[in-house]
Amino acid sequence: KERGEAMRLWPPVGTGIGVMELFGPITGTRKLREYTNTIDGLKNSRRFKAVIINVDSPGGLATASDGLYCAVSRLSAKKPVVAFVSGACASGAYLTCCAATRIVVLPTAVVGSIGVLSVRPILQDLLGRIGVHVSVTKSGRLKDMGSFYRDPTEEETKKEEELIAGFYDYFVSVVAKGRKLDEGRVRELATGEVFLGEKARVLGLVDAVGDFDVAADLAADLGHVPRRIVHIRRRPSLPERLFLRFADTMLQETVTEAEGLLH
Repeated sequence: KERGEAMRLWPPVGTGIGVMELFGPITGTRKLREYTNTIDGLKNSRRFKAVIINVDSPGGLATASDGLYCAVSRLSAKKPVVAFVSGACASGAYLTCCAATRIVVLPTAVVGSIGVLSVRPILQDLLGRIGVHVSVTKSGRLKDMGSFYRDPTEEETKKEEELIAGFYDYFVSVVAKGRKLDEGRVRELATGEVFLGEKARVLGLVDAVGDFDVAADLAADLGHVPRRIVHIRRRPSLPERLFLRFADTMLQETVTEAEGLLH
């Protein structure tokens, strides 16, 4: 079994264009591993001559998004990849899609949000009001940098700004490389705002505006393969299958009880 092929395929046989989904926030290790396993399976499988990634994501963690970008880069180095944006392709999701061979978006899709954000709550006052005090023992003055129980110092704020600037510069370089744009031009666009499909195309952030059929035709042309769509579905783990079965049973019992009360 090829790596990453612990997944359902529909239709189950034949060579064609593999379609995977990138939906929702890009989160931590487990979700990243699921995506990268699927991407590596598509890369290594001889069944697929081209790949479509159906995207509707607001982005997510910087490192997870970068991991996905690297995985899609490996995939697009081996076969054509068309990113189809069916909803949102913002922040880390757009970073990921910059590794695709082409990007197609719906007219109403939102694209961009090129930038980096770091947010954390400061609970110092709240903790004081409920009588909670935090004792810290540390060996380096910046060891508890980013803590929620106190305000950051000027030095810590400066250090965090340097980290953000580093991520931002990397993001800009990825967009410039993937979209073949001048870095200065990308910085003009990297305000954190999003653009509707046609505006994103005019700005050079995507290649075409259209529906899934447009993306499928493009993938078929790039991959020199008949337009045969094969949808990838991740196979649920055993705990997930057991939970779904339990939830379904409980739902059926609840519905039966409700019907009994109505009669």
